[in-house]
Amino acid sequence: MSSPLLFIIACLIWGSTFFAITLQLGEVAPAVSVVYRFALASAVLFAWCAARGDRLLMPWRVQRWMMLQGAATFALSYICTYTSEQYLVSGLVAVLFALMVFWNPLLNRIVFGAALSWRTWAAGGVAICGVTLLFFHSIHDAWAEIRSGGNGHFLLGLALALTATIASSVGNVVVVKVRQQSDNVLLTMAWSMMWGTLLVALYALASGASFTVPATARYWGGLLWLSLLGSVIAFAAYFTLIHRIGSDKAVYIGVVTPVISVLLSIQLEHYRPGAMEWLGMILCLSSVAWALQPHSSTTAKT
Repeated sequence: MSSPLLFIIACLIWGSTFFAITLQLGEVAPAVSVVYRFALASAVLFAWCAARGDRLLMPWRVQRWMMLQGAATFALSYICTYTSEQYLVSGLVAVLFALMVFWNPLLNRIVFGAALSWRTWAAGGVAICGVTLLFFHSIHDAWAEIRSGGNGHFLLGLALALTATIASSVGNVVVVKVRQQSDNVLLTMAWSMMWGTLLVALYALASGASFTVPATARYWGGLLWLSLLGSVIAFAAYFTLIHRIGSDKAVYIGVVTPVISVLLSIQLEHYRPGAMEWLGMILCLSSVAWALQPHSSTTAKT
């Protein structure tokens, strides 16, 4: 499958998954929903790999990297994402995930020593201004609520969503190490999701969460969409793109996905952004697009 088609598939699916997560909130603890989602997704992936004749067992040198990827991408990131959407509109969480465009090169700089261009720094500054405008009123209201004795859950949701974006970027860096050990995208995804599922299950048990099984069609519809399309299909497309074109370019998906998510929030969650919020979103997403534009280069003669 061509890279442009993989890009479109990932954008369309992930643009809807932030809203689909809201369909799973309220009936069971967020961590339990994460367990159900990735347990089903990893089982489907293992079955897929077995059906095509793959050898499912992998050596420890690969497993250790898949454990780390599972902990970052499928455990910490998704626990924070699900919990944050209890307090934030799903479209706003998607906009924050666009910041991965800046976390990724920063982490690549730290881990691999990759250079950071002036454009990345400048676009990052514009993105911070955009996020500030986007959340200014909500942060002001949440702070006033705290001062008057309230809980200020919006700030907790914002902190969790930002943590989720950083954890996902850590996972993207680890994917590079996983690919150096194995080029079997589906099998390494299956193992990483399984490790993430086990870690989240341990967390859920330790926190006293109840593993109940909701009976509503709303919950199961969201679970199937998130597990089969949002986890299996979209992640397969995304990790394949990372392998082909690198994580810095693959996260261009972060420009398109929030637009779809915000439109869905306006339609389905009755989100009504004001002028400042629209300006913040435009600045944030424009900075992401700018940061990912091809760099013009000149060849110096020596």
